[in-house]
Amino acid sequence: MATTGLRRCEVCALRLTDITPDGLVVRETKFQKSRLVPLHRSTVDALGRYLTIRQRCAATSEHVFVLSTGRPINPDIVTGMFVKLARQVGLRGGPGEPGPRLHDLRHRFAVRSLEHAVATDRDNSANRHMLALATYLGHSSVSSTYWYLEATPVLLRHIAREAEHAHARRASP
Repeated sequence: MATTGLRRCEVCALRLTDITPDGLVVRETKFQKSRLVPLHRSTVDALGRYLTIRQRCAATSEHVFVLSTGRPINPDIVTGMFVKLARQVGLRGGPGEPGPRLHDLRHRFAVRSLEHAVATDRDNSANRHMLALATYLGHSSVSSTYWYLEATPVLLRHIAREAEHAHARRASP
């Protein structure tokens, strides 16, 4: 989830046939859309290691992610496991105390993706990247993606640079 930006329900719904050489096929999700999510080489490698372990469970399910019993994993179990692990490593306190949420991985993915895009794009077209990010995340509109973003030094520098360029263009004859 941290490397793909997928929703927890999307992760739990993945089938073995959804793993392709081009990435993950995420089928008929929240807005009844399907999309292809490319994977970084490190994620492909980690997924391959997981699938090797998964085979040992004698899973009869076609779901990618299964419990040690071989049965498909439920989204609520994924959330519970995340909270338990976050507490074990000291990122969360007890019940009712603030701390990272599983959905925060999706938000962080969106922010880091946009940061990387604006830092490496010679055209400085944040609008184009926002459209691509909205599509990648499976949003029905770009405005839904804006809720995922937060002000970071990288993004604020980009905005300041673009504002200065726009002001300089208007100020020059």
